[in-house]
Amino acid sequence: MAVVRGLGYIVRLFAPLQQEVLLMLKCSTSLWSANLVDLAADMRRVEPYSERFHLDVADGHYSPTMLFFPDLVAALRPHSERPFEMHLMTTGPSAWIEPFAEAGADIIIFCFDAVDDPGAVLDAIKARGLQAGVSLLLEEDIDLLDPYWERLDVLCLLGTKAGIKGAEMDETAPGRIRRAKAEIATRGLQTVVEADGGIRRHTVPKIAEAGADFIVPGSLMFKEDPAEMRAWLASLR
Repeated sequence: MAVVRGLGYIVRLFAPLQQEVLLMLKCSTSLWSANLVDLAADMRRVEPYSERFHLDVADGHYSPTMLFFPDLVAALRPHSERPFEMHLMTTGPSAWIEPFAEAGADIIIFCFDAVDDPGAVLDAIKARGLQAGVSLLLEEDIDLLDPYWERLDVLCLLGTKAGIKGAEMDETAPGRIRRAKAEIATRGLQTVVEADGGIRRHTVPKIAEAGADFIVPGSLMFKEDPAEMRAWLASLR
């Protein structure tokens, strides 16, 4: 069973998309904006236009909302071959690594300010065979990551307040993306930079110009024609 699951993990992470999709700004599509009554169907509808799925996990303590839990993720897992990226907007994120790994997560991102020892949490995620990442609040300096860069597969930069849906992207967000990308290039790393929050038609060009690898679209994917939206993304680079 473990071998089969391991192969599925590899397929989800490295399954090729069409070449033109690989060249454009990629999408980690947020299921928070999907039809919550029929998540599986809505997920399948946008799967061809999404490199992976972003599932926000909120406990009502760290953030004011309450979102995705392990049993729901396990129920969704058979409906897509795309990687599942868990964004733990929770207190005590270490406690959620094993439950979400068992549920079928491929990537786990936790909030940098929610832990005392980010390195230990990154190591615990990687020990489970998953990709590891952190998210930084708008007010958190990129320099905080200096001891951890080599362990980061994903850096999720929030463009709005954590856990607030529909907020406008802060004007400082593109500059933070540029700074992170410059740091990654200087260190010769392959860390992926993801822009999360305030993803709109008028903000995505700024994000693309700043050099982000991924955006986390919600309504931009689910409320528009996803094929047309991806064609538009391709025109930005």
